[in-house]
Amino acid sequence: MREKLSHAIMTLLWLAFMPNLLVSPAADENRYLTVNGLPSQVVVLQINGRSYADLEALARAVHGSLAFNGNQIALTLSPSAVSPPASPTAPGLSRDFLKAGIEAMSNVREWHSALANAIRNQHPIGENWLAAFRDQAGTSLRLASVAASTDSDRSALLLLTNEFNNMKQLSDKYVAKRQSASYIAPDSLQDDDLEKKIVTCGHALAAMVASSQFQDDGSCQ
Repeated sequence: MREKLSHAIMTLLWLAFMPNLLVSPAADENRYLTVNGLPSQVVVLQINGRSYADLEALARAVHGSLAFNGNQIALTLSPSAVSPPASPTAPGLSRDFLKAGIEAMSNVREWHSALANAIRNQHPIGENWLAAFRDQAGTSLRLASVAASTDSDRSALLLLTNEFNNMKQLSDKYVAKRQSASYIAPDSLQDDDLEKKIVTCGHALAAMVASSQFQDDGSCQ
């Protein structure tokens, strides 16, 4: 029944109702169907200005199937033929970079906590004392840069570097104040814009680590 019906009427199909299908003219008089940008061997006939193609050939071209039931013909397309291709997922942060980045963030936090506690408790703020925290954070940042292997890693590294530089600027600021014998109030950091920026960036970096995906909300600029 299937072969008889197909070849008796050459199983014609209106192309105007089929999405993602294009008719490409060839060098001879035949015209061939292009499916989702890929050429096929489906011959297209032009009759009275309308385009027709063999249903069986079309089904093969789109990796579909035909079913015959009485005077009904059902064409079933494969999911890949009717669904748009999924957009590629951006690679997340690599495992090695995450490990190194977490270590760098931890060292910057220790540096920040040491400075904040000294200011809050009115302890001496010495360059040599804070330099140990700075150097440790700097070393871990360099290790993170070596571990960066993807575009996401390198983008995240820029934000982590900004956090380090802002922390260095904050540390140098209060060391300079102490060296100039300027009074440093215990609550000085509460109204310090640089301090707020460091804290906000720290939260953003922590969220990035939790998701293992690069995110930039502008907090670390």
